Amino acid sequence: MSEGLMKMWVALSAIGLMFIAVFSIMLSRSKLSGIFQVIVSLFAWICMIVAGILILIVVFSGPVKG
Repeated sequence: MSEGLMKMWVALSAIGLMFIAVFSIMLSRSKLSGIFQVIVSLFAWICMIVAGILILIVVFSGPVKG
């Protein structure tokens, strides 16, 4: 697998993690309460932090050589 294709999959997985985080926060704020709300919110924050780190890696690794 080429380096460019690998970067694409990493970026796509980061975007997927961001969507999971958004829907988790929406679920925890509207439907859940108590300890379940805290657990789902913590999961969402972890997903968002991991996604941010992955995007930073992709962006700062520079362009792919042809």
